[in-house]
Amino acid sequence: MKRSPLLVAAALADPTREAIVRLLIDGERSVGELAEHLPVSRPAVSKHLRVLEGAGVARVRAEGTRRLYAIEPQALAQLRDELDRMWQRALARYALLADNGPEGSSTRRSRR
Repeated sequence: MKRSPLLVAAALADPTREAIVRLLIDGERSVGELAEHLPVSRPAVSKHLRVLEGAGVARVRAEGTRRLYAIEPQALAQLRDELDRMWQRALARYALLADNGPEGSSTRRSRR
């Protein structure tokens, strides 16, 4: 499923959600397991997980009465790909400016 890299980036912009993703990279965890490592309550972790699910960053599966959360690797790969494209465009613009030099700049004027 194609996700908006901007939606993924926005979900990861929150420090608590970023910390949750970092914990989930090591494998599936329940809300309680996540809350043990974070300075927020279980209900707060649940709210953050809903945001991550909505952005397609995390997925959930039921195991008996527990809900286990995991990373959706495709979402992070799409974000990485978008960041790579942005970086390549920025480098190409920089190279173009570096190759052309300041001689063609209309803002540069000689002072006499």
